Amino acid sequence: MSGLRERKRAATREAIQRHGLRLIGERGYDATTCEQIAAAAQVSPATFFRYFPTKEDVVLGDVYDPVIATAVRGRPAGESPLTAVRRALAPVLGALPAEEMESVRRRTALILSVPALRARSREQQEELVRHLSAAFSERGEGKVTDLEVQVAAWVCAAALAVAVERWAVEGDDLATQIDQALRAVAALTRRATR
Repeated sequence: MSGLRERKRAATREAIQRHGLRLIGERGYDATTCEQIAAAAQVSPATFFRYFPTKEDVVLGDVYDPVIATAVRGRPAGESPLTAVRRALAPVLGALPAEEMESVRRRTALILSVPALRARSREQQEELVRHLSAAFSERGEGKVTDLEVQVAAWVCAAALAVAVERWAVEGDDLATQIDQALRAVAALTRRATR
């Protein structure tokens, strides 16, 4: 029974977000209200707010941070954090349906165009950093200090953010953009230590 309940919850959340993004695309972010989104998704405003505390969360909300962390945990302990993230993400991204990737791209473009969303997305980056820090710590990186884990998590999160933003604006392939961003960090690090 709990499996059915979880599927219904996921379907409701997806419907609210899909209708919200559609309305925002048609009317603009500022002109779209939470009540309009709830009505379009055929849920009550109370139900809307159970899933999304604010309108910003309709655009910003996703489930990818834990997925990324789980994929990183599965990489061999001998890989550097940059390599682990780079190699973990390719199969994860490859498994996402094209329509989901297009939704992420549209959401990212919207985030970049609305200052309030852009600011909130920077705050939200801390959640990815927490997930990556935990994954790096659990991988048994050897004698890596907490400072090194935290720096690696922030560096990887920043590189991912740059890659996703470039992908939203320029197109191309997200996995390629991520690979290039993480390789750029590795190259800069090698040059800095010479």
